[in-house]
Amino acid sequence: MTDVVSDEAALTALYGPVNPNAISKEISQLNAEYRHWIEQAPFMAIASIGAGGLDCSPRGDVKGRLFRIIDDQTIAIPDRRGNNRLDTLKNLVADPRIALLFLLPGINESLRINGEAQVVTDHSLIECFTVDGKAPVTVILVTIKSVYFQCASALLRSALWSPENFIDKSKAPTAGQMIKSTNAEFDAETYDAEHPVRKQKTLY
Repeated sequence: MTDVVSDEAALTALYGPVNPNAISKEISQLNAEYRHWIEQAPFMAIASIGAGGLDCSPRGDVKGRLFRIIDDQTIAIPDRRGNNRLDTLKNLVADPRIALLFLLPGINESLRINGEAQVVTDHSLIECFTVDGKAPVTVILVTIKSVYFQCASALLRSALWSPENFIDKSKAPTAGQMIKSTNAEFDAETYDAEHPVRKQKTLY
């Protein structure tokens, strides 16, 4: 029978005291170093929660276009063109809690932000995120409640950035094959053949 850890006291007893650095590195707004770090980021994951449950969504763009720092406690994230499921946005309009995880290619540390968010249609924000004449419909405005960096352990263990661990595309299902696995009538071959050109046309 599995022994379930069901309360915080039992959990902390298993692990012992917190490393003091793990506490002191958490602050309530961006400082100069944290700000400089995320300014280099081309990728983040956004976690949210709503009536339908939890969601974690990847977001990526070239450095400087993924988001904009408004001030040390506020960042703005454009909602780029997608499939219109709107999982993140639906969650945020129901529950403002949000968590962000930023990654820098080749660097094993990451940076985390927790806070609250609003989905806004502010014209000036939308305009500043316009690319090739294509503007996002909405912008996610995040108020930072806590920010801290994550140590390198997870990425070191995974060797995420090591080229020798990169997976050959032939060893994983394609996007078309994965859709077909849930819809037998789907034309996976045509979808995959058209995918590169279609993606370039619909990125923004």
